[in-house]
Amino acid sequence: MEEIDWIVLSGTLLFIVGYGYWKTRGSKNVNDYILGGNEAKWWTVGLSVMATQASAITFLSTPGQAFHDGMGFVQFYFGLPLAMIIICMVFVPIYHKLKVYTAYEFLENRFDLKTRSLAAILFLIQRGLAAGITIFAPSIILSAVLGWDLKTLNLIIGVLVIIYTVSGGTKAVSVTQKQQMFVIMTGMFVAFFLILSYLPNDITFYKALKIAGANDKLNIVDFSFDTSSRYTFWSGITGGLFLALAYFGTDQSQVQRYLSGKSVRESQLGLIFNGLFKVPMQFFILLVGAMVFVFYQFNHAPLNFNPAATEAVLKSEKAEEYKLLEEDYQKLEREKKIAQDHFASVLDVKDFDMTMKAKEHIQEINKKEKDYRNSAKEIINTVDKDLETNDKDYVFIHFILNNIPKGLIGLLLAVILSAAMSSTASELNALGTITTIDLYQRYQKKEQTEKHYLNASKWFTLLWGFIAIMFANFGSLFENLIQLVNIIGSIFYGNILGIFLIAFFIKFIRGNATFISAIITQIVVIVTYYFAIGIQPEGEEMLSYLWLNFIGCILVILMALIFQLISPKRRNA
Repeated sequence: MEEIDWIVLSGTLLFIVGYGYWKTRGSKNVNDYILGGNEAKWWTVGLSVMATQASAITFLSTPGQAFHDGMGFVQFYFGLPLAMIIICMVFVPIYHKLKVYTAYEFLENRFDLKTRSLAAILFLIQRGLAAGITIFAPSIILSAVLGWDLKTLNLIIGVLVIIYTVSGGTKAVSVTQKQQMFVIMTGMFVAFFLILSYLPNDITFYKALKIAGANDKLNIVDFSFDTSSRYTFWSGITGGLFLALAYFGTDQSQVQRYLSGKSVRESQLGLIFNGLFKVPMQFFILLVGAMVFVFYQFNHAPLNFNPAATEAVLKSEKAEEYKLLEEDYQKLEREKKIAQDHFASVLDVKDFDMTMKAKEHIQEINKKEKDYRNSAKEIINTVDKDLETNDKDYVFIHFILNNIPKGLIGLLLAVILSAAMSSTASELNALGTITTIDLYQRYQKKEQTEKHYLNASKWFTLLWGFIAIMFANFGSLFENLIQLVNIIGSIFYGNILGIFLIAFFIKFIRGNATFISAIITQIVVIVTYYFAIGIQPEGEEMLSYLWLNFIGCILVILMALIFQLISPKRRNA
């Protein structure tokens, strides 16, 4: 990175932190700190909701997901627009009517204290883990750029977020997220048009799409009923719907964003805004990844995008073996470029048979390339099993660092770090709120002042900030960071959503039946994940993790129904 990149990067981040601190310092009471004084307009709510979900993981992992596996990941979001409508009709009016600070206050009114506390604790576990991952993701980037220690970077990024989040609470999160979304979308559009400009002169956008399609990167919708297939249309509108309902309807990091709305209507409009634009935004980010793939059809790409893994191999006794593999791979790259050029020229002829033959040749080369990449991973594993061979999260950052002009590298790194800060700030804000309102305040035996709880919220936010940094220090790239966050959520969200649906719609079910069912359901979902997904080899899972949301939700409802019906005494619980 050049000096201009450092100026752009540090200037952008310091402006966001400083602006957030200055604009929102000195909250007067708990309502100001947690709900921002209920002053947010619909566009602030909408952008804040989008920014909370769009973490650095979105902009780091999603392009890599498209590069390796195509754009089918967008199906994950198909249930989101419908979820927004349901939340606007059911969740938002109830929360506003009860004037709650957290979603879980409603559960005590409907059930009892132990059910409220259980749901709050489940939230704290999964969101605390996720907050660590959102810090860890950008640390990977700066580690690749600077060669700094990951733990040091986790601390720096975490502290930056803590400064304005602890100071200004929800208002600081909402104010900074508007600036962050502007930086994010500007940077992604710049990246997209730069990629297109770097393609050979005869490769138009139309031809780039055809090349991506010929390599199975544009298989967007899969209507198969294969439950082991991770992303299909059906898993998206069922499992994805339940995940979105749970995330936006019961996750405090999102609920707190729209509870800060000036009115029910402002909150609803903000959520509808998110429902309309979230899927196109994710589609666009995946399309950027597909275009990065096309770019590397005509330009050299490393055997493994993780620079640390490559460096370790080249310093080991396996260096010669790896270099020989690289030589063979580079020969294949030259063959691939010729094949892609031929395919592009055949598209002008518009002869179906010639096009199909050229496409089949490309696919054969593509298969050989995957074999080379797998061989590289095997060599890396023999050098050090702790080295991360899965390089999906490094694809986009490799493209940025090696191909983007000076100054714009700083902007695109600012994009990813801004996304990290926006998402982490929302999570820390929510974690501090839940700990204060649902646990600390609720179990206080003597009355405390408003100032006491305001200070408690700040201290708990600070505490969770450092817990998130600690979780980040134990981070792993897993298979893909964006999938790891969604898997963690899927393990817990279905159960929590089921509790809320019982509370909303099945009035005769009481607290004891719900509480027992929720505990059993959580155990069943964790066991199901472990055996059907967790211990299975990559790509051979027995079940897509998205189905865990559906299973958890339906299971807790059915069990609560059974427990309530077979235990008449519980009807008075």
